Amino acid sequence: MRVPILKQGDFVIASIQSTLTDDDLVQLRDGLAAHVGRYRSKGVIVDVTVLDVMDSFATRTVRDLAQIVRLRGAKTVIVGIQPEVAFAMVQLGLELGDVATALDLEEALEVLHREYD
Repeated sequence: MRVPILKQGDFVIASIQSTLTDDDLVQLRDGLAAHVGRYRSKGVIVDVTVLDVMDSFATRTVRDLAQIVRLRGAKTVIVGIQPEVAFAMVQLGLELGDVATALDLEEALEVLHREYD
């Protein structure tokens, strides 16, 4: 399944629409890294609101995505981690490291604007 990636000013936004396979996650990671270079984006927002599970592969891939994007000069914000997903991640010892998170798209845009304004 392809995840739509939208350009919004200096930022790109990926809104996951349904559960993703491992291959989908890798394609998303690679697609966002390419978009950052192509559009010279300052920030990336990944909306995971619809995900009811973040397993170790998904968590690691999101963390890797943020590191790749950071090395390309942009910041990543993950949006919409559901309370049950957050609880399960903590119980399983899964961490996003220093990847920024936000409750919703509006808050994520504020985080990025504060970073670059």
